[in-house]
Amino acid sequence: MDNKINRATQKRMLLLFFAFLALMLVVIGKLAYYQLYKGEEYKEKAAEQQTRDQSVDAKRGSIYDRNMKVLAQSASCENVMINPRQIQSAAKEQAAKKEEAALKGETYDKEDVVEEVVRNLVEILGVDEESLREEIASDYASRRVMKKVDQSVANQIRELNLTGVFFEKTTKRYYPYSGFASHIIGFTGDDGDGLEGLEKTLNDTLAGTAGRIQVVQDVNNNETPYEYENYIAPEDGKGVVLTIDEVLQHYTEKYLEEAYKTYDTQNGAAAILMNPKTGEILAMAVEPNYDLNNPTYVSDETREAIVSVSQLNQDGEELTDSEKLQNYYTALWRNKAVCDTYEPGSTFKAIVAAAAIDAGAINAETSTFYCTGVKTVADTDIHCSKRTGHGTETFLEALENSCNPVFIEIGAALGKTLFRQYFEAFGFRSTTGFVLPGESRGIFFTEENFNEVELATSSFGQGFSITPLQMITAFSAVINGGTLMKPQLVKAYTDSDGNIIETVEPEVVREVISESTSSIMRSALESVVANGTGNGAYVDGYRIGGKTGTSEKVPRGNGKYIASFIGFAPADDPELVCLLILDEPGGTLYTGGSIAAPTVGKILADSLKYLGYEPQYTTASAAEETLTVPDLKGMAINTAKAEAEAMGFSVTVKGSGSEVINQLPKSGSSLKSGGTLILYTETTGEETTTTVPDFTGMRKSEATAAAKAAGLNITISGGGAAATVTEEMLAISQSPAAGTEVTEGSTVTVSFAYNTME
Repeated sequence: MDNKINRATQKRMLLLFFAFLALMLVVIGKLAYYQLYKGEEYKEKAAEQQTRDQSVDAKRGSIYDRNMKVLAQSASCENVMINPRQIQSAAKEQAAKKEEAALKGETYDKEDVVEEVVRNLVEILGVDEESLREEIASDYASRRVMKKVDQSVANQIRELNLTGVFFEKTTKRYYPYSGFASHIIGFTGDDGDGLEGLEKTLNDTLAGTAGRIQVVQDVNNNETPYEYENYIAPEDGKGVVLTIDEVLQHYTEKYLEEAYKTYDTQNGAAAILMNPKTGEILAMAVEPNYDLNNPTYVSDETREAIVSVSQLNQDGEELTDSEKLQNYYTALWRNKAVCDTYEPGSTFKAIVAAAAIDAGAINAETSTFYCTGVKTVADTDIHCSKRTGHGTETFLEALENSCNPVFIEIGAALGKTLFRQYFEAFGFRSTTGFVLPGESRGIFFTEENFNEVELATSSFGQGFSITPLQMITAFSAVINGGTLMKPQLVKAYTDSDGNIIETVEPEVVREVISESTSSIMRSALESVVANGTGNGAYVDGYRIGGKTGTSEKVPRGNGKYIASFIGFAPADDPELVCLLILDEPGGTLYTGGSIAAPTVGKILADSLKYLGYEPQYTTASAAEETLTVPDLKGMAINTAKAEAEAMGFSVTVKGSGSEVINQLPKSGSSLKSGGTLILYTETTGEETTTTVPDFTGMRKSEATAAAKAAGLNITISGGGAAATVTEEMLAISQSPAAGTEVTEGSTVTVSFAYNTME
């Protein structure tokens, strides 16, 4: 019996043993499964719960001008963060203490954790309270409250020692000159990546590589006393040194903005200043520009104007206000000098002339032409700007007059095949490879569609489109000895301390024309400014060459034009070349010769002075003699009048007295021969004033008559090297400005230039 019981007991014990063994094997198997197979996964989850992984932004590289003036830089700032789990944990702990205090009959007067965080962050940062409370209630270890807060603001919050509030060190982009060179530099987004301009195309170079910090937390989501568990240092971005010169950029922007506003330009304006020998861009400006520190700013008035205009999408549906604003921003940020195409008009005649001379199609010294005022090509009449014709012209005269019929002949002499070959050689069939985003390549006729009429119109720059950047690059080859250079905007790269670590050398693309052809063109284009339609760019004391252009926009006859001028200096050895474009100028003056040429003249004159080129006055600046006004006070009126007229002045007598008691202009003043002296024979109490008329658009005779009628003297300027203002020219500027109240007898200076449709 006992044996049976023992065997039964042994059997049960054995079963229990195996059951226990099986259970142990299961446990060991599970442990092995989680340790060996699932170990990494759970290790990562544990690490995620116990650590907070913070990104450490790299410092974005600075952007400098060629003289190392900072144009864009990154300033230290911080992201304000919260740890919702930590705040919730602290709130639960606080609630327990409050309840415990109540049971003991004690007062617990600490401010609620959540309310303290919300109150301070809303007050200091101005964030939305409801959104902040939602974030605090979420199940996250890390949420961003506000990006890129100034260091001083972050320190203000840090001093409060708020539960669950921490900071991420980062940087934000700052542009010291606001809208300066905005279409070159561009800007960055909230994430620090470049969105426009060089900030976009050189983003990888400027951005560097972000680092990381892993902060260890305890069970209550509080940071442990150890500073870091792991730290990977960021790698700062490289700096970029541009070819632009801050001073030259300033001049270019100043005068472009002045012209853009003065001539009521409707569709924007652009200007490029380049060194033709190296291809370096010294300045590039676009109007309107924008503030790089706040690129989406629009005034309430502008915003209302934008959204009030009907705009439809491709499906014919009205755009939303936000979509209309985005279209506005896209146009505002677009670099017109690089991305937009236009018909170059008569500026392109410099390219055609260079090609024809280089190919031997014409001889610059001996070839002659005859302009009747119209040229018939394949039953199509193409008119000259001078409808009566220029008659017999040499090549130089045709270029000075910007004569379309002659250039049709020159294009025909060159022929379709060579025309296309030179067009391509000058770089008009491809992009330049420029560093800024969105470069266009232009549009030209296919070989099948390039027929007699197309050759004729192309010869004076009409019927095809190119970019301003292509035009100035090709024109530089015309005047620099015949070498096409790649346009260059980046001069060097620096390390994070601003030390040069890599330079970018000028790059030759190809030889296009001979040095002898280039020399001929430099001389001819200087004559265009000295004696021809480009006289508005003439600056006494400097040798300036260039070519005007006025192209009528498609559809023809709509009254919309693009006025342009491309000029260079010094004309015998060019160091600067400047192209300026005004798209759809309004008012009386709208041609390249009348509004673009004078603006380029101002840019070149100031730039040359800055670069150390002193004016060399080798010609008379005016054809009329300047005289010194005599002192006629106290003289008998007849004697004074006779003396003044004998000196070459006109005389106006005010009053019925017999003796001169006052005069205007005052004695010792300078006055042109033929100017008017006003002699007063009675006391008037105070000098009589008059309002300066608006001379804009008047011819010389009209301006002279208007000045005399207003009781003013007039000084005529313009006319190029010969200082000869003809009746074909129109008044383009004046000083003092129209509407100014001045003393009778004062002198107003009025400048004149050609206003022909080149």
